[in-house]
Parts: sequence; C-alpha cells; structure tokens
Amino acid sequence: MEGNVYFIKIEDITVSSTIIDEYFQCDLEKCKGACCTIENAYGAPITFEEVNILENIKEKLYKYLPEKHVEILKKYGVFETHKGLYHTRTYEEKECVFVYYDNNIAKCAIEKAYLAGEINFRKPISCHLFPIRKISFGSDVLRAEFLSICESAMKSGLDSKMPVYEFCKEALIRLYGSSWFEKLKSAIKKLKR
Repeated sequence: MEGNVYFIKIEDITVSSTIIDEYFQCDLEKCKGACCTIENAYGAPITFEEVNILENIKEKLYKYLPEKHVEILKKYGVFETHKGLYHTRTYEEKECVFVYYDNNIAKCAIEKAYLAGEINFRKPISCHLFPIRKISFGSDVLRAEFLSICESAMKSGLDSKMPVYEFCKEALIRLYGSSWFEKLKSAIKKLKR
C-alpha cells in the first residue's frame, strides 16, 4: 500500500482510503479459495441474524458439502462464539464448514445453493465484502484487509485496475443500497480530480 491512509464519510459510514486507492480482484486459480480455509479456530464473522438464516438453510447445503462437514453441522450447528462474536464453525480449525472443493479450489456451498436458486441468501456479508472489513463503533467503518494469501488478487486487481470498492460493489450495495454506493463513487470522483 502506498501513501498515507485517509478516510471519507458517506452518510454515516466511514470509508478508508484502502478501499478507494488499492486494487483487488480474486484469482481463484492461483489462491485456490484460501480465504475460506485460513487456519484459525474460528471461521468467518457472522451476525446473529445470519446465524438464524444459516440454521434454517443448512440442510439444503448438505448435498454440496463433504460428509465430514455435514457431520460437524449436525453435531454442533452452524456457529461458534468468541469474545461475544459469532463465527461460522470450522473443520479442524481450518476450513469453513460451508466449504466444498471443485478442482482443488475451496468454494462456498451457501453461494452455490444461492446461484442455483435454491435459497435466497448469498453468503455471510463478511465473506461477500472481503477484503473489506466492517467494524462498528456506533457507526460503521470500512477498511480493506490485505492478507498474504491474497497476493495474487492484489496483483490481478492492479493489472486490471480494479479498485477494492468496485470489486466489492455487489456486497456494498447489498449492505448499504445502490444510492449509498453512487454517493461513494461520486465522492471518489471528486477526490480524484
């Protein structure tokens, strides 16, 4: 990352320059879905509302998941907590329990069912937003989190000149609406003059 980090405010949402000035575009062929298989005791951050959604749809996902993941879901449920926060459950403190593999690439069974029209929930918002992380301090603060496993995505984004906010457009619109996203783009355009 180059230069100093600065922030802009769009409505009551604070946006870091890491989302505006940095580039990112997933390259699954190179990273193999590494963000879904990070070695960690806890999976992706999820909201309480998402816990309920995932509990209600989990059985529709079983057909896509490895049996070992189905067993975890049946025995323990979809989430675990850490310091009062909810996370997707993991298998052996590594891959998210909602991961399946397609040609050795980790993919999301929730998203697969969504794209097949079987459920109306795409995936947890924290996953959809990645590499953007949302932190709440009374109001939301958005910043990009660049992990070493995403070096290929950073290079691909730089090569194609895909800013983080454009890469995450669908997720940002899902979270804040298209009007908010247009205000973000307008503010960025003014910054770049």
